[in-house]
Amino acid sequence: MDLREVLAANLRCLRHLRGLSQDDLAYDAGVGRNYLSQIEKGKYYASLKFVGKLSVVLQVEGWELLKPPEGVIKE
Repeated sequence: MDLREVLAANLRCLRHLRGLSQDDLAYDAGVGRNYLSQIEKGKYYASLKFVGKLSVVLQVEGWELLKPPEGVIKE
């Protein structure tokens, strides 16, 4: 699983758990919704600075956004 895919999956999951729309999360993180959408699709790379912003908004540690799901085989 590519790191972009890991971030995308974790981001979608946490955003849904927090009851946030893409618009809400993008606004709170200070980025455009289109950029956030591309990150959630695994199309764009995210900087560590952006991962840090997302972790603050989602109230998780930054590493939690980059941790592969349990049971996923690393390639």
